[in-house]
Amino acid sequence: MTTRRLLAALLLAAAACDAGAQSFPTKLVRIVSPYPSGLTPDIAARAIADRLSKSWGQPVIVEPRPGANGFIAIGAAKKAAPDGHELLLAGQAHLAINPRLFASVPYDPEKDFVPLSLIYRTPFFIAASTAGSYKTIPELIAGAKASQKKLSYSSPYVGSPPHLGGALFAYLTGTQMVHVPYKEAAQVYISVANGDVDWALGSIGSTLPLTKAGKIRLLAIAAKSRDPDLPDIPTVAEAGGPAGYEVDTWVSLVAPQGTPPELARRISADIALALGDAGVKERFKGIGVDPVSNTPAQLADLVKRDLKAYGEIVKRTGVTAE
Repeated sequence: MTTRRLLAALLLAAAACDAGAQSFPTKLVRIVSPYPSGLTPDIAARAIADRLSKSWGQPVIVEPRPGANGFIAIGAAKKAAPDGHELLLAGQAHLAINPRLFASVPYDPEKDFVPLSLIYRTPFFIAASTAGSYKTIPELIAGAKASQKKLSYSSPYVGSPPHLGGALFAYLTGTQMVHVPYKEAAQVYISVANGDVDWALGSIGSTLPLTKAGKIRLLAIAAKSRDPDLPDIPTVAEAGGPAGYEVDTWVSLVAPQGTPPELARRISADIALALGDAGVKERFKGIGVDPVSNTPAQLADLVKRDLKAYGEIVKRTGVTAE
């Protein structure tokens, strides 16, 4: 093929991809989700789906396929046609923790999926029972040191951000604590309130019902700075805990590998517009998170950074997928 013919072929291919992006979508769009119905990521995804349905003129539905550490939903989305009509709701645990925690996972987060955009990112707080013995971070650390392997923390499942964050807290404080995983996220904080476990990491949205009820107390935020909406809650470092202790969680939308870059950018831009909608912001506020969007390139960089960061945490703490 001559140089002129090759250039013409490339221009035609580019034009076809651009036309495909402009005409998208042509049918129902499905968002496959590894999260059960009713959890914060599910509610957030449905809010976005409703808004995208209006702007795209096609139905957008969320299809929960929970179980197996997200492998069921991820496996289904991985096999989908790369035309934008089937997307995957994927969180930090799926794209950055599982590949570093498990000896083998049935997907490559960087090679099997095309990043689209974050939908939210939120910090965690250290939560303890208001009726328990630990009212401050120093008291919690002292309790752990006084009773090695007896003080406990809970999380939604092995390999979740709260699990790795709890293991990191124990490592940084030179203590040993018992991890108690639960199958249902709500049970994590009920167990803290009831005194079945001593503490847990949780987002505002996850802990809000029990903090409002006066059953659990937020001792500190695991972030660089205080939350502007909760200025009275100190950072872990300010409260007397280890410096630099930061734990958050994020949820994103990705597409199957092979999705054209022009289409990925189009969908990413539409997600950003949806997240800026007043109605979507209000629904996010109701679950205690703020909408956050970014570009495909920025999401790819975030995944890469967190893969490295959680690889180091797994190595330092010795956490395993039991």
